[in-house]
Amino acid sequence: MIRPRLRQLAPCNSFAMASASGFPATLIAPRNYRNPGAFDYAGYLREKGIVATASTKYAAIQLLPGFSGSYITLGLARIHRSVIGKVHALWLERVAGLMDAIVIGEESFIDRAARVGFQRSGTYHVRVVSGMNVSILAMFTLWTLRRVGLGEVAASACAIILIFAYAVLTNIGPPVWRAALMFAVYLATRLLYRDRAMRLHCLIVEPEALFGASFQMTFLCVGLVAGVGVPLLERTIEPYSRGLRNLDALAYDRSLPPRVAQFRLDIRLLLNRLGALLPGRVPRILFLSGLRALLGFFELTVISGVLQLGLALPMAFYFHRATSVAMPANLLAVPFLQLLMPAAVLAIGVSYVSLWLAKIPAAIAGFALEGIAGTVKWPGGLRVADVRVATPDLAAVVFAGLAILICAALMRRRAWLSFAGLRVLAASGFWIWIVPPPQQIRQGVMEMTAIDVGQGDSILLVLPDGRRLLVDAGGLPFWMHSQLDIGEDVVSPYLWARGISRLDALALTHAHADHMGGMGAVIANFRPCELWLPEGIPGEEIQTLLTEANQYGVSVRYRKAGDAFSYGGAAFRVLAPDPARPVRSASKSKDSARRNDESLVMKISFGKTSALLEADAEKGTERFVSTEQPAADVLKVAHHGSASSTNADFLAAVKPRFAVISVGARNVYHHP
Repeated sequence: MIRPRLRQLAPCNSFAMASASGFPATLIAPRNYRNPGAFDYAGYLREKGIVATASTKYAAIQLLPGFSGSYITLGLARIHRSVIGKVHALWLERVAGLMDAIVIGEESFIDRAARVGFQRSGTYHVRVVSGMNVSILAMFTLWTLRRVGLGEVAASACAIILIFAYAVLTNIGPPVWRAALMFAVYLATRLLYRDRAMRLHCLIVEPEALFGASFQMTFLCVGLVAGVGVPLLERTIEPYSRGLRNLDALAYDRSLPPRVAQFRLDIRLLLNRLGALLPGRVPRILFLSGLRALLGFFELTVISGVLQLGLALPMAFYFHRATSVAMPANLLAVPFLQLLMPAAVLAIGVSYVSLWLAKIPAAIAGFALEGIAGTVKWPGGLRVADVRVATPDLAAVVFAGLAILICAALMRRRAWLSFAGLRVLAASGFWIWIVPPPQQIRQGVMEMTAIDVGQGDSILLVLPDGRRLLVDAGGLPFWMHSQLDIGEDVVSPYLWARGISRLDALALTHAHADHMGGMGAVIANFRPCELWLPEGIPGEEIQTLLTEANQYGVSVRYRKAGDAFSYGGAAFRVLAPDPARPVRSASKSKDSARRNDESLVMKISFGKTSALLEADAEKGTERFVSTEQPAADVLKVAHHGSASSTNADFLAAVKPRFAVISVGARNVYHHP
């Protein structure tokens, strides 16, 4: 135990205040889950300057005299908190949390369900302060400054200052700073008539960003738009959009391609007919505005389609998602975001002068936010939006990369070559979405892998015929107040890293959170055919799990002591629970003191090799199991190595050659 003197964290943001505080705590170095495909949690914290974590009760914190830190940091923290206060004063609490995240980058008020909704719909970039948000705000700022009479140089300089101030205020990190820097370079090179000189300036400042998902996806988006989207629009829609300019200038027709000139003639004829039916300028203006909006919608559709195909690889590689509804979702969400960003920033700014006047732009921003929320809920709620994919293999990665390069190289060639390039790009996307990668499993052997889920259990059994059975899915107890989902964030990435996209069966040993917590995500991600449950498990304790199984068409099978069956080429014997030996009496049905003894205990054999999986069985169950010929080569030690299980008599009955303990490092139970 140490008594650190630390800078107190400001509520709801990552800025450190200048006042110091002291509290007793044990510093713990961050630890990763040691599975292939696992999220680098320790590296993530290092990027934020965090090398150790600690927790303590609020009552134990003591403010210390003196001053620690930076006055600049203190000022930024106060401004950040002030802006968050204005957000919650302008909008209702049910939307203020989302407004915090989109506008100021504060995610403390966003729950996991909201995050998953944006991921499912392929609009995750809308929820966070990203390059798109900065770009929208930057272009609106530049447009406004020009309208108030500032010259090109003055407007550009003011816009750069405001955008960099916004980047400092949000304190999000590389994505926002990269967008701000690119915007500044763009304006500077534009003033020097070098619009395309901003290619890779960010790598000079931050070369390690090349290996980050954020930079790769940002750079790929820019490359897809510039190399594929823009040339495609130039061949299809953009000439007609240009043809709507200066419709009354007949001489302009001669400078346009024949098809566009004919288009202008047709529009003039329609306008003449319209003028005969509805005299005046208003019908003409409405007609042309609607036509321009329609062409703009088609342009956005083309760009969204190109991005969805081109981003199939990084979305599958980093997030294991086939963004099947991303294009329609973004077609709806992005226009709302373009309305929300300037309206929200304007509302917050005006609120410092008059909260009443700020209600007007706040209402506009609230309308846009409701539109975004509806967009996320509608496409993201479709079953097709929840398609998950395994990590693409090397062949798919290489083909997808080549497809993007080939498509960009052919896009400015002859028409048939450009559309051939588009077909190659589409083929790469559909390959990643539809063709599963080879599974890293061996036929003809039985594999048992204990997945690192910390303090919990999750065991993958790959059976001789290739069928895959997952026993338990880890989980965190409710009192940890963590939004980490072990099934989604730990177990699933490991299975995807091995090319596994479907499970044949899923077994729950007993209804404790460290075994059951990740089950929901595993069922949704891998759609197992069967769910095995121990006989006698109380239905009210697994009601949510049964509902999820029914939702995805998973058949439920109950197992009990005495069951013997063949599955996947291996022989299964169930040794517990025994319905004739109930653990809980009727008067103490909710008593959890002996619920570990309700665990599903199985012995799996293949040839001369066998494994005994004990889950959390304690000594009472082990005495019964000892009489059922439990001898096995591999023992999954019960209850994470607790003293309540696996005594000398039981080990003498099992005679294992190897033993596995699934346990969390530095856990509060002091296991094993």
